[in-house]
Amino acid sequence: MDRKHNKAIVQFARDLRKNMTKEERHLWYDFLRDYPIKFLRQKILGKYIVDFYCAKANVVIELDGSQHYEDTGSIYDKKRTDYLAEYGIKVIRISNLDILKNFEGVCAYIDNAVKQFL
Repeated sequence: MDRKHNKAIVQFARDLRKNMTKEERHLWYDFLRDYPIKFLRQKILGKYIVDFYCAKANVVIELDGSQHYEDTGSIYDKKRTDYLAEYGIKVIRISNLDILKNFEGVCAYIDNAVKQFL
């Protein structure tokens, strides 16, 4: 997997960074940006763009809106997760609803998971 560069989706990744969802902005600006272990946002990993990536822990955080819980969304998500797992990358999926209703719990969950994967 070419984890550093995929010319075909570089511009799309830039656009996603500029146009983050409300939940992505909340998680980034209120937790991950200043987290002591570095995270990147809208990171290209092979043929996919992940929401947040921590290289040190080799973990991806994906925020899931309602479309991820429909049949086609969940099938696509499983494909992505399986692809990333082939390279030893662990995927943490968090619903947008959890970001909005239980932000402190989400932050604690991410912190515990990252520390477990170090």
